[in-house]
Amino acid sequence: MLENDKNKLSPEAKRALKEAEERRKKNNKKLTDMPKEIDGPEGPEPTRYGDWEKKGITSDF
Repeated sequence: MLENDKNKLSPEAKRALKEAEERRKKNNKKLTDMPKEIDGPEGPEPTRYGDWEKKGITSDF
């Protein structure tokens, strides 16, 4: 975001952006605090859509 655009924002919008940035930092900290998984699946979490995905094939439980 350009600095000029930031100055045109309302106080509410600036506060919302600040809160969103704080939430992002908090969520990133949670991810780094998690223990390293041993022998887990490579790549993205296979259950991220509510179904199990392996090599592009999705199976429902």
